[in-house]
Amino acid sequence: MFQKKVFDTSVMRTPYSSPITHASVAMFAARSCCAGLAAFLLSCSPALPLQHEPPPAGEAAYTPHYSIVFVIHGDGDYLYHDTAGTERLADLEALAGAKRIAVGNPRAEVFVFHQRAKKHLLFIFPLPDGDFSYYRNGLLVAQESYWRDQEHSQLAPEVELFHRFRSMGKHASMNVFLYCGHEIPEFGGAGYDESYPKRTFTVRDLAVGLNGFTRDDTTFDLMVLSTCFGGTPYTIETLGTHARYIIASPDNLHLSYFDLHVMERLDLSMGDGDVEAFARKFAHQAFNRLTRDIQTAVSVGVYDMVRVQGFVRSVRTQYDQTLTVLGGETAVSGDVMKRCDCADLPGYRRPSMKEGVEILFRPAQFGRFQTKRDHSGWECWDVKGPGGVF
Repeated sequence: MFQKKVFDTSVMRTPYSSPITHASVAMFAARSCCAGLAAFLLSCSPALPLQHEPPPAGEAAYTPHYSIVFVIHGDGDYLYHDTAGTERLADLEALAGAKRIAVGNPRAEVFVFHQRAKKHLLFIFPLPDGDFSYYRNGLLVAQESYWRDQEHSQLAPEVELFHRFRSMGKHASMNVFLYCGHEIPEFGGAGYDESYPKRTFTVRDLAVGLNGFTRDDTTFDLMVLSTCFGGTPYTIETLGTHARYIIASPDNLHLSYFDLHVMERLDLSMGDGDVEAFARKFAHQAFNRLTRDIQTAVSVGVYDMVRVQGFVRSVRTQYDQTLTVLGGETAVSGDVMKRCDCADLPGYRRPSMKEGVEILFRPAQFGRFQTKRDHSGWECWDVKGPGGVF
């Protein structure tokens, strides 16, 4: 059932004891229009609760087989041109893919959050900058706009909507979380949203949001970080508290988006319910699609969060020291810091480096790294100079 908000735009009519002129009628109409517009805008105020109807009777104890959460960041530059030269927006492509997955899985409940750029009505009045859709059994059950966090980006509005609409039955057999967007900063984080340049968003903020989604002690069976540079020791350890397996790219990810087609019919692609096998299938399909379409480096990793603990813990102190340097008051210039395979840094070469990681890698087809034949699956910062970490 499609649901929408209903806004009260009625205005109080004021009686007049004297004859009303045409000018008075026009002025009254204009004031009424403004009052109605004000009522509409107030109804969208972040201080007021979002409105919705309760789920249909008899569905309160519905137990989905799959529970899937999409957070799609669209408040940035996601414009690209396809092979035919047609302009496309990568976040809208991901949104369309999420909706296909929602409709194509009749045993699932799917939450789709699209974080849009800030817009104004009549160039003055701010409008909600998030769109939410909730699907159950392949059908659109609810849809509404919402306000994203205005000061902090920790997914509080998304978490609130998730718990309001989620099924109240037993936990799903498979829980999946997908984040689609630009590289998530490990420090700083200002300017992640083009509409809010002072607002910050970091890996730690995403972890706070994930904690909100999983506050009933559940964890996601699979987390997909469809971003650049997701396979760092800090990112994997910080977010891995909330997942059994993570799929991420340790290097650049073309358009910041993985191919999602393998999720359109989970009943077929999941087989016997083996999450690890499905994660590998997802990674291989994404890798094949990327290597077919682009000439730059391609890397897709599957991280087993139990087995990688030895490595991430062994390098935690060293990596944290690097982040302290990078995030310190004295900015580190770009000529003394760069991304690199952790295996290129002697301090990160540990016997446990390959444990729990399956990495698919193809070097760029041009440039000085085209002869690189493998990747450890871990990405680090190489910081040179005074105070740097080697």
